[in-house]
Amino acid sequence: MNTINIQTYKSPVGEILLGSYDGKLCLTDWKYRRMRMTIDKRLQNGLNAEYSEESSEVIEQTITQLKEYFSGRRKTFDIPLLTIGTEFQKSVWQGLIKIPYGANASYLELAKNIGNEKAVRAVASANGANAISILIPCHRIIGSNGELVGYAGGLPAKKKLLELENNLFV
Repeated sequence: MNTINIQTYKSPVGEILLGSYDGKLCLTDWKYRRMRMTIDKRLQNGLNAEYSEESSEVIEQTITQLKEYFSGRRKTFDIPLLTIGTEFQKSVWQGLIKIPYGANASYLELAKNIGNEKAVRAVASANGANAISILIPCHRIIGSNGELVGYAGGLPAKKKLLELENNLFV
């Protein structure tokens, strides 16, 4: 059986579970979220691996870059990522990565950006299944009416991330 190394990081907006596999980051997710078991099962089944509480070089690099991000000194991440999901989910997550720091988009805009305008609900579902929060910036998705909509880390965390990226609380 393979191993996914996991560690908890206490960020300024909540506890984050970090996971790495084979030198790549596969998990940066909210420790206390509704879909925790679903996400964990998808990763463990997809990699035929079990969680082991130990750090790794990529987890340490991620923590360093997250600290820089939260202190306003980093706008992009250069951590090797390993996404586990369907091809459609991966296309949505790639679309999210293209939304620049300080910007946001609606589910419809994201669906259009990945060339699948009719799949707004599926895009929303894939957005919610993202296991690499912040680095794959699902927090940058807002409702088409400009409202903050669901977020695995909770709406207060989402609001703080968007405020951080717009220099409102740095």
